[in-house]
Amino acid sequence: MSFEIRLPLFEGPFDLLLFFIERDELDIHDIPIFQITNEFMGYLQELEQLNLEVASDFILTAATLMRIKAKMLLPRVEKDEEGNEIDPRQELVQHLLEYKKYKSVVPELSVMEDQRLAQENRGNIHHELQQIANANHFEYELQDLSLYKIMRVFEKVMTRYEEEQNRPKHTVIQYPYTIEGQRDIILRMVKQRDRVTFSSLIEEFPDKIGMIFNFLAILDMLQLNQIGIEVGEGFNDFIITVAEGQAAQVTQLLVEQA
Repeated sequence: MSFEIRLPLFEGPFDLLLFFIERDELDIHDIPIFQITNEFMGYLQELEQLNLEVASDFILTAATLMRIKAKMLLPRVEKDEEGNEIDPRQELVQHLLEYKKYKSVVPELSVMEDQRLAQENRGNIHHELQQIANANHFEYELQDLSLYKIMRVFEKVMTRYEEEQNRPKHTVIQYPYTIEGQRDIILRMVKQRDRVTFSSLIEEFPDKIGMIFNFLAILDMLQLNQIGIEVGEGFNDFIITVAEGQAAQVTQLLVEQA
């Protein structure tokens, strides 16, 4: 018995986002960025589990969604020159509306393409091409070809090849961090130790990417009211505690484990 796994294929990241919006009947002008981001990342994780290559535009869109999510978690609101609040989702919504507009005309263009392919080609096209070749003296140019000209062309081709080879290449490094994973780790540490300083998290995850994911996870847990924050000692340090609403649950859990 053989099993076959199929995932829906999408032409690009905006096609995938529009699928989520239309499936859940969401308002495109008021996108729930947390829900869309989780579903988008879930689709990419399914592709990675099946060892399918994830296109760079999907990775870029995922980074954009994470950036918008982080901006919406921050308490400070950006404002324009007139003092109006800037919605971090505004640029994404504009791109989605443009993509939806162009996607709506694709069926009409496909019909036009089929109609054009059904037409008969002109019968005198070969004769016209021969006239153009004769007018530009292609045969004369071939007779005037020399070893020097061939070497010059070869030199240009090799120069272009070296430029292509020496062009900067960007490598995408996949770090073993997710906001959900770091959120579980931090929440487990807080439940075990009752109080965890941000500086101790830096010691356990000293690399830059780890610190960024930890900070975003803390903002996410604050949004979900899972933890509390107290001012700590030292420069730019703070203490992470269990949220007041969950203190009783944590105590009961520790008693049962004991």
